[in-house]
Amino acid sequence: MDYSSLKDLVEFMAKSLVDKPDEVEVNEVIGEQTTVVELKVSKEDLGKVIGKQGRTARSMRTILNAASTKLQKRSVLEIVE
Repeated sequence: MDYSSLKDLVEFMAKSLVDKPDEVEVNEVIGEQTTVVELKVSKEDLGKVIGKQGRTARSMRTILNAASTKLQKRSVLEIVE
């Protein structure tokens, strides 16, 4: 699968984890040096995206970091409530 943008990658990961994939919202805020990827899911799915002790969120950030390094960009994942 080809991800042309980091937004698509985060959206795919989030939709794969949650019970309500239609409520997944991803915004990409492109700054001069860093791209901020904002992820919003339904309240019930917040725990699934964060995971036990934040493990799932940390894993998503690691994958995003690897993808952005490949694209020679810097990115940050923010999970917004």
